[in-house]
Amino acid sequence: MRFKDTPEAPKIPEHERDKIMHIALPIGKDNILMATDALDSMGQKFSIGNNFHMSIDADSKAEADKLFKALSNEGTITVPIDNMFWGSYFGMVTDKFGVQWMVSYDAPKQ
Repeated sequence: MRFKDTPEAPKIPEHERDKIMHIALPIGKDNILMATDALDSMGQKFSIGNNFHMSIDADSKAEADKLFKALSNEGTITVPIDNMFWGSYFGMVTDKFGVQWMVSYDAPKQ
């Protein structure tokens, strides 16, 4: 998904809209390599150490909330955990040690 394909596209400068918002590459049975481009317009300055996030897929919303709360204790919430436009219950936080985390829950497809 590119930034131009999101509801936030009008807020993104034209020269950044073709950049990648979300890409996922399945590796093996239960592993996914995910990536996104950093946008200068969002204040995202690349530096060694801020170029990765640990990602946790919870088994329930309750577990996602528990994990998010624990990781955000003395940390900084980047994206509050909530239902997102792409269908996930998702949040981002930098823990007190400077590690960046993404916590998500995807309800089973009916």
